[in-house]
Amino acid sequence: MSHEWRQHPKLQGRFHPDAPDDLQVIVHDGGPRLSSASPELVWVTVMAAEGPDLFSGKVLNQPRQLKSVAQGTVIKFVAPEGEHLVMVTEKYLAERGRWNIHGCSKCGFDALFDAPSDLMRVIFPHLPADASMEMFTSFCGLCGGVQGVEDKNAVSIEDEATPGPKPRKWWQFWR
Repeated sequence: MSHEWRQHPKLQGRFHPDAPDDLQVIVHDGGPRLSSASPELVWVTVMAAEGPDLFSGKVLNQPRQLKSVAQGTVIKFVAPEGEHLVMVTEKYLAERGRWNIHGCSKCGFDALFDAPSDLMRVIFPHLPADASMEMFTSFCGLCGGVQGVEDKNAVSIEDEATPGPKPRKWWQFWR
């Protein structure tokens, strides 16, 4: 086994000094809109690097209150902006390429605990099934700040008609 993750720049300085494949990851049952359980920090043994910022590993300790994660569970996690690595689901991974997730207004965290489609279903329960969202906001799973979630494919009429650099939209308070 090559353990290539030990040299990964996003993991440098995160490994336990006595266990070179073990690090801490935030695990959760979902973000604040989908779960009342608070996220928890657990130790994980890294098993594989699966992409530029995607890893998998085995949970080493039992979370206190979570239902979806237990000791011995193999999870996937990412290294977003911010202090902590965070567990992600397959559904989130399948959807994240379509969305720009803007960093939290408080802590800068630029990932979500939930898939965007799950958030839209909860935030906008009366949205027609065939509707599409260009942008919405959600609460940060780490600190409760605000994150913007923007469809990468959304193009407004103004964007098509105006050449050159585009001014920020009224809702774009981040950059």
